[in-house]
Amino acid sequence: MNRPLVVTPGDPHGIGPEVAVKALRDEAFDAVLVGDRAAIADWADRAGLSWYEAKSVTESGSGVAIIEPEGVEAVEVRALRFAVEACLDGSARGLVTGPIHKARLAAQGFRHPGHTEFLGELCGVERPVMAFVGGRVRVALVTVHLPLSQVPRRLTSPLVRHTIEQAGRACVDQLGIEKPRLAVCGLNPHAGDDGLLGHEDQAIIAPAVAEMRGAWDVFGPVSAENAFRAAVLGNTDLVVAMYHDQGLAPLKALEWARRDPLERAVNWTLGLPIVRTSVDHGTADDIAGQGIADAASMRAAMRFADRLTQV
Repeated sequence: MNRPLVVTPGDPHGIGPEVAVKALRDEAFDAVLVGDRAAIADWADRAGLSWYEAKSVTESGSGVAIIEPEGVEAVEVRALRFAVEACLDGSARGLVTGPIHKARLAAQGFRHPGHTEFLGELCGVERPVMAFVGGRVRVALVTVHLPLSQVPRRLTSPLVRHTIEQAGRACVDQLGIEKPRLAVCGLNPHAGDDGLLGHEDQAIIAPAVAEMRGAWDVFGPVSAENAFRAAVLGNTDLVVAMYHDQGLAPLKALEWARRDPLERAVNWTLGLPIVRTSVDHGTADDIAGQGIADAASMRAAMRFADRLTQV
């Protein structure tokens, strides 16, 4: 039997189960669904998707396997623990995650800011890197969920070097790009304009880029508009952005300009010993249960995970 992708739909009260089922209905992926059995099965029945209850990813049956791991933690957390273990022991070839609701999980004692940090703990990785893919544009983030006012004092040369290193390695190991070219954004307008608009670009980012040139074909710091222009034109394989909106605002704008459901943005975690992709949206509580959720991002996440595990 081929090793399946393992899909965790996330919060059972959001749109995760719906989009996971719709994606598997529309795509011919060998996958198992791990999470709240009742929620997933309900959407499978609505979608006319054949399913069976299983205990392991290797258990065969007719249709798509649904697994609800036992335990006392929130079902989303149990599902992630199970899924990561299946990937680490080789019984599954990659992980695709649906959206979790951070506030609801925090109320149940979940102490992590989100998926990425928890997956890092489960995999024994201190600092996984959050990245996104949308069409031909790929972005890795040096800092993630921080108030903008905190970014300059959290930014360090080791952190920039780590992000560049993980980005380059993922391009080689997971995308099969033999010699990836990486563009590194500056923090300030015009990448600091030789110190006139801030010191971080010269004092923190430039030394990190210089040190990494021996390992990767990397250039910067450059203004974000120049980095993303290079990405759109195909002159760079991945953009390293200093903060969340610097990287995601242009990627999301380009995504919607294309209006291609197969090129929807996908969350991609770098630095883990497993392949992990995810949707780029939340639980969408306002439309949950109505049957109108768009599964394009989940389909894209599954397609990208499938591609990464074929390299």
